[in-house]
Amino acid sequence: MARLASVQIKESLRAVPQWRRRASIISRKFEFANFVVAMKFVNAVARAAEKACHHPDIYVRWNKVTLALTTHDAGGLTEKDFALAAKFDQLASS
Repeated sequence: MARLASVQIKESLRAVPQWRRRASIISRKFEFANFVVAMKFVNAVARAAEKACHHPDIYVRWNKVTLALTTHDAGGLTEKDFALAAKFDQLASS
């Protein structure tokens, strides 16, 4: 998959407004009612990531989960990252 240009990244970020770009990574912190709910979300993220064959970095701190995405083989952000970010947003709201 081809790495996105800066203009394309800016456009793609509009679809996932709570995600923030830092260099070649997009990330978002999710907050849940408690640890158990946060871990249910992490498990749902793991299933979606495995299905997409694209895996985020996951940081858990009690009821907070931070996800970070980049496409290592492309050396930056690709459409895969933004598609998965949108999927993770859906999982958090369900």
